[in-house]
Amino acid sequence: MLYIAGAALLALMLQQLWYLGQVLRLQHHNPDQSAYMERAQAQGKVHQYWRDYDQISDHLKRAVLISEDAHFTQHWGFDWEGIRYALNRNLEAGKPVAGGSTITQQLAKNLFLSGKRSYVRKAQEAAIALMLELSLSKQRILELYLNMAQWGHQIYGAEAASRHYFKVSAAQLSPAQAAQLAAMLPRPNYYDFRGPTDYVEQRASWIERQLALVEIPNPTGPPPPPYQPPVTAEQAENSSDAEQSATETSPPPADGQAALGEHDHGGPEQTQGLTE
Repeated sequence: MLYIAGAALLALMLQQLWYLGQVLRLQHHNPDQSAYMERAQAQGKVHQYWRDYDQISDHLKRAVLISEDAHFTQHWGFDWEGIRYALNRNLEAGKPVAGGSTITQQLAKNLFLSGKRSYVRKAQEAAIALMLELSLSKQRILELYLNMAQWGHQIYGAEAASRHYFKVSAAQLSPAQAAQLAAMLPRPNYYDFRGPTDYVEQRASWIERQLALVEIPNPTGPPPPPYQPPVTAEQAENSSDAEQSATETSPPPADGQAALGEHDHGGPEQTQGLTE
């Protein structure tokens, strides 16, 4: 009996050392595929194109963190509040139905494990997540996640998702497009087949409104401006009527004065503002 226990412990230690070796390799090497992608290959061609961190829109980075892990830059791989919530749901259901996983935990699962819900898998996921946090920077973890996450049927990574849904590169995603991709992450296959449901549209709208509030590792551009809701046709018509009314009631320029903007002798105009 003692021999069996010792052998099992040795096997467990060797398994963890193998995982640690794979994680350390990620410091300088991009993975060719994930465990999920390897299984997906049995169903046909997998679409995935690696993109470095600075080749992915900051809008998508922010949107994904808002959707999946708003405290990503502040924790060491585990969101304890989310874990407590998941445990309560699991106890109520009498079986694992929620995970409370962070970006780091999801990456651990995507790279090395299955999607089967069990406490054994969650324990291994936690161990790998800790290895990732201790071995890699937050930027590298997010870069790996954005390249390995599933975004549809046989669609993996931000670049393949951007091409598939919007015909643009991952670097060209608008805030609205990034928010929609982030909203699809929990059920990528379902939303790929069904298209953007009412839930996805509502969720994406909420995510877009939060983009300026989340912190991302080493942003490649300026922070986004505060969210401006889209102007409805009625609002545009009212604004046009108000502008026309103001123009009609404005007094003409006095003799000898040019209307504003007709003549500018003070040099070229200079404007300041955020650029995307």
